Amino acid sequence: MTDHIIVTDEGATRTITMRRPEKKNTLTQEMYLAMSEAIDSAQSNPAIRCLILTGRSGVFTAGNDIGDFLKAATEADDGARPRNSVIFLQSLLNNTKPIIAAVDGIAIGIGMTMVVHCDYVIASTFTTFSSPYIQYGLVPDGATSLLVPHMVGQQRAFAMLLMGREMSAEEAREAGLVNQIVAPGHAVVEAQKVAREICALPADAVAIARRLLKLPTEEIERRIGQENHFFAERMHSPEALAAFQKFFTRKQR
Repeated sequence: MTDHIIVTDEGATRTITMRRPEKKNTLTQEMYLAMSEAIDSAQSNPAIRCLILTGRSGVFTAGNDIGDFLKAATEADDGARPRNSVIFLQSLLNNTKPIIAAVDGIAIGIGMTMVVHCDYVIASTFTTFSSPYIQYGLVPDGATSLLVPHMVGQQRAFAMLLMGREMSAEEAREAGLVNQIVAPGHAVVEAQKVAREICALPADAVAIARRLLKLPTEEIERRIGQENHFFAERMHSPEALAAFQKFFTRKQR
């Protein structure tokens, strides 16, 4: 579907790698669908016990492609068709297998959203997390408005999701968002070690315990729907359109 998503199966682990280095792994509509398919197809494959999400070239992902945002903001809204990012988020939500984030570099916007949905997070010392949706006149997505306060507390969530403050790898570990910090270039190797450790555990017990640890799926799905409603409205707002156009004007200078 796209050359920008690399899916590899090694042993009982499937690794999904974002590879669009010239654009800091920003996500296109095709990339969302490719990642969704990689997650969905693993659900019915008993040979796959664990998933890893990562990015190439020292970057996790800079988030959504702003070009797609600008295009959506200037087109008529097709409310009957969900955004591909929402399809991908539904795949993350409905995934029943342990998923590890191997983050080496920036994780912006939906990049941070992905991390919040993962079960175990490994970050390099160069990693930073940010969610600058408000600066673009938008709102948080992927149930981050529910999950981030639950994980890191209301005050930290306010600073990240509303003010767009950046969080370092060490700050993220202190806040409970990151399990382990490693040297640059080692996140995937460490993620593979963690995956092997998980895969050695009894599969059914892992599945049940993982489900018990998470907030109810219905609650998360309901929040995704609420956020998506406001997100779609905001996409066509004068504030958002001005922010997208300012972004491209700044890039062309």
